[in-house]
Amino acid sequence: MSSNVRATEGHVAFRGFQTWYRVVGEGEEPGKLPLLCLHGGPGFSYDYLESLEDMARTGRRVIFYDQLGAGNSDRPSDPELWTVELFLGELRTIREELDLDRVHLFGSSWGGMLAMEYALTRPAGLASLVLASSPASIPLWAEETARLRSELPEDVRQTLDENEQAETLDDPAYEKATMEFYKRHLCRTDPWPDGLNRSFAKVNPEVYGTMQGPNEFVITGTLKDWDITDRLGEIDVPTLVTSGRYDECTPRQAEIVHRGIHGSQRVLFDESSHVAFIEERDLYMQVLGDFLAGVENPQ
Repeated sequence: MSSNVRATEGHVAFRGFQTWYRVVGEGEEPGKLPLLCLHGGPGFSYDYLESLEDMARTGRRVIFYDQLGAGNSDRPSDPELWTVELFLGELRTIREELDLDRVHLFGSSWGGMLAMEYALTRPAGLASLVLASSPASIPLWAEETARLRSELPEDVRQTLDENEQAETLDDPAYEKATMEFYKRHLCRTDPWPDGLNRSFAKVNPEVYGTMQGPNEFVITGTLKDWDITDRLGEIDVPTLVTSGRYDECTPRQAEIVHRGIHGSQRVLFDESSHVAFIEERDLYMQVLGDFLAGVENPQ
């Protein structure tokens, strides 16, 4: 990020806890709107989204926050806390406390799921949605990640199967085999950027395990039956759907989101998997910038 773009950080009180935020940029040029970014997980941190700070050079603030339980925010230990409703309430609080009266909302993976849930509440001032590799159905996600897993090398699949049957998911061999999936379908950049490594290092296993499960393809958490496919037609704000050709949020899933949201745009990044804003950064920022400008200045 260019050093001449100012960033400020702080905390917002939420349900007796503190949610950390970061604002990049000092304001909006005439006609521009801020971009509020929701990270994935659940239970990861904002760090892997830091390339989106590039958008502050387009005349707008870019706002990040670590969701409760993640990163620099408070990390209470209570599995019953971790619900979609909690994170919707936190998003509303962030908007209110940071005076984000009219805003673009960007969501990556789980963050996009949260963004769709939020849009379904029809909040005032929501100018647009950007859904980056976000599914509308976790049962379909599980089906598709199982298919991708079946395409892994035989020895990798065998290691995964044996450890899952033995319930030894903390075995280093299992973790190494899981990383083979991630290198193909989560981020194909080699080596991974520091921001993504920091997000993995900071993950809160209680939040992730409660809502998702042990990893991206073994889904045992409370989201396992989450599916809003039939409600996508209720989303009535301009929407950009992005994903990668090698994405764990497969083209099939992205197409369902795109077809479900009337008038949405869809862009498939040919050299990317789950984090196209990292893997094809310059192209992604061009696509994102053009979309936001088009919402702000409709022809």
